[in-house]
Amino acid sequence: MTGPEAKTATEAEAEAEAEIPQVTLADIRDAAARIEGVAHRTPVLRSRTLDDLVGAEVLVKCENLQRVGAFKFRGAYNAASRLSPEQLAKGIAAYSSGNHAQAVALAARELGTTAVILMPEDTPRSKVEATLGYGAEVVTYDRYTGDRVAIGEKLAADRGLALIPPYEHPHIIAGQGTAALELIEKAGELDALVVPVGGGGLIAGSATAAKALLPGIRVIGVEPEGGDDTKRSLEAGRRVSVPVPRTIADGQAADIPGELTFSINRRLVDEIALVTDDEIRDAMRMAFERMKTVLEPSGATSLAALLSGRISPVPARIGVILSGGNISTERFAQILGH
Repeated sequence: MTGPEAKTATEAEAEAEAEIPQVTLADIRDAAARIEGVAHRTPVLRSRTLDDLVGAEVLVKCENLQRVGAFKFRGAYNAASRLSPEQLAKGIAAYSSGNHAQAVALAARELGTTAVILMPEDTPRSKVEATLGYGAEVVTYDRYTGDRVAIGEKLAADRGLALIPPYEHPHIIAGQGTAALELIEKAGELDALVVPVGGGGLIAGSATAAKALLPGIRVIGVEPEGGDDTKRSLEAGRRVSVPVPRTIADGQAADIPGELTFSINRRLVDEIALVTDDEIRDAMRMAFERMKTVLEPSGATSLAALLSGRISPVPARIGVILSGGNISTERFAQILGH
């Protein structure tokens, strides 16, 4: 097509993105009201040692102390609690490498329904056992050869279950954004917010809340070096796929950003920092030894970016989300003893 009716690729992309549902501060406040009394309002910690090491005032939001040990319960409960009684009676499905699995399983139990969770075969055993412990059925697949979205959608369709994705849903994103909302309500003015990035739901929700409340704030995402799909996508201006990451940060082993999460993050995220597995180990060790806080690798990447100097210049007052602490004693010792 030529002439005035012709559309450039950029215009077509903009129109397509305009049709994607967005998330607002009002949605996040609504989610906060919905999860009140069900999800924990996790503490915001300070550490003089951390401040000295970073050269800034650092306020740490401890989502490792959330129910199921990670921020994921916020979004899972917000989404699941909105299902109709008829759908809840049929049950819920999800696909996850661990934390979202546990979150959906617990949300289902809280709401009096059942959950079937698709998990990678190499998921840490502690996360599988925790998911089973919340009452869910677990089905496994090979993350390096299988398409979890396709498998999960077929599983849900075959059984008549409501599929709750780990990040690609407005209710999930709004729920995750409550972590940043609580942090800012507690900490006040912040110059920067540092958030781990996997599929992009946590940072999409956090950036939405942060930019609405503090328009001048710098939002920084952190990915493991081997899984830099969001960084590459933001640089390219479109979603870019990478090989399935092999990293100790298994909760961030996404190979491509979500369509919805990317549409938000490309507008609101200022930069992405990358960290190595060794830098993640160092952050886990520092959190354990000096802050008396247990983090899983994915939960430590935001702290790792600060401690390793990956964020420059260093803002004066920084909010950091520690996204999870689901790790067995055996794996914790193995990783730190590497």
